[in-house]
Amino acid sequence: MDIRDTDKLLRDRMLKHANELKAAMEALKELYEQREKILSTTMKNIALDISKAAQFLSEGAVKSFEPQVKAAQEALEAGTCPGNDFLGWLHLPTSITPAFLDEVQACADVLRANCEAVVVAGIGGSYLGARAVIEALGNSFAWLQRDGKNPTILFAGNNIGEDYLSELTEYLSDKKFGVINISKSGTTTETALTFRLLKKQCEAQRGKEEAKKVIVAITDAKRGAARTCADKEGYTSFIIPDNVGGRFSVLTPVGLLPIACAGFDIKQLVAGAQEMEKVCGKDAAFDENPAAQYAAVRNALYGAGKKIEIMVNYQPKLHFISEWWKQLYGESEGKEQKGIFPASCDFTTDLHSMGQWIQDGERTIFETVISIEEPNRELLFPEDEENLDGLNFLAGKRVDEVNKMAELGTRLAHVDGGVPNIRIAVPKLNEYYIGQLIYFFEIACGISGNVLGVNPFNQPGVEAYKKNMFALLEKPGYEEATKAIKARL
Repeated sequence: MDIRDTDKLLRDRMLKHANELKAAMEALKELYEQREKILSTTMKNIALDISKAAQFLSEGAVKSFEPQVKAAQEALEAGTCPGNDFLGWLHLPTSITPAFLDEVQACADVLRANCEAVVVAGIGGSYLGARAVIEALGNSFAWLQRDGKNPTILFAGNNIGEDYLSELTEYLSDKKFGVINISKSGTTTETALTFRLLKKQCEAQRGKEEAKKVIVAITDAKRGAARTCADKEGYTSFIIPDNVGGRFSVLTPVGLLPIACAGFDIKQLVAGAQEMEKVCGKDAAFDENPAAQYAAVRNALYGAGKKIEIMVNYQPKLHFISEWWKQLYGESEGKEQKGIFPASCDFTTDLHSMGQWIQDGERTIFETVISIEEPNRELLFPEDEENLDGLNFLAGKRVDEVNKMAELGTRLAHVDGGVPNIRIAVPKLNEYYIGQLIYFFEIACGISGNVLGVNPFNQPGVEAYKKNMFALLEKPGYEEATKAIKARL
């Protein structure tokens, strides 16, 4: 045989083996991913540690709230609490069917296939939940990577910034984009303005018929301007349940559709929430119900003069989880001149700005720390020959080990400084555990608001600024309000 034929044969065999190896590796990767998803449903749940908060209270103080907490949860279950017409979130996770999730996913797939960018138009609960989950699960630099796998998810309709909206429309001018318009009424100023702009631009760039395919309405079943527009234009639409308020809506299409558009597994998200619904059920023992304990210790600390709760994380990806949490608790409990003020810090970053105040300022605060037990990636602290920074003692350690010691050291320092600390341990940052975290906070919020003695599900104070704004803008129908407010200027 000619030497060239031998070389060719060897090359062909090597190429064949390489392709087989590649296929095997891809199959192995797929099996590993499936295994991770399966394991996630059998692994431990998120866990609550209140020991470093309870030590600031009299012995048995948290336990003493058990009857109140039990009564509050029973009132939720029985629908006898204030705001009982907004309890649709309570058993929402276990009511979600696979068929419904498939419907949401199918819509998301259409947007993913036809859009380079998807703009979520909504404000408050109509965007915060989705943004919290997407930013928690996504690559921190996804907006720079443009890998073609997922559309860029953008958020608008949450402000009235002229520069922001102008820059957004400019950015979209050469993009194939879609819009998810989220509004029960369709008349919320921020969202309605944004949708006007984006609808017009999308139709101009794609044509009216093509635009219909990539504009989705999430709105009321029958009423409101957004429903009327969706029916008239023939948009795909999903319903916001009447009995689910905005800040509790992340597990409805309000949150699920944008999350699915971003490429994340909404079935795992819901599965996590379903598990936590069981763990925090009304029949769970007080000592085994993390939501009941969280509600109890918060109210105990509030009664002891701790008026501010700082939500702390040690992962930058969790910034918007805190923002979502702030709306959930602030809007639910801040009424009748009551309620813990919800604040947040991103550590270790904010230790270099707010750490001094937390350590030595007024002792009216407590901290709740979200701690991710296992990061998704591994990065080792490098060795440096010159060691000018003196950090070679850390060489070879995982960066997360350093972060964990920063977390532990900070918690101990703050406790020593008189700041009660609650810790929520999350095994891993994935869809399943984020789903658990969402429902944990929701049910704890409902219980806590009832213990506080307010209606956790309304927001009467939100309307005051709207009335003033419309009066100042001289909106038709506000003539008397316009006269009254101008007399005050």
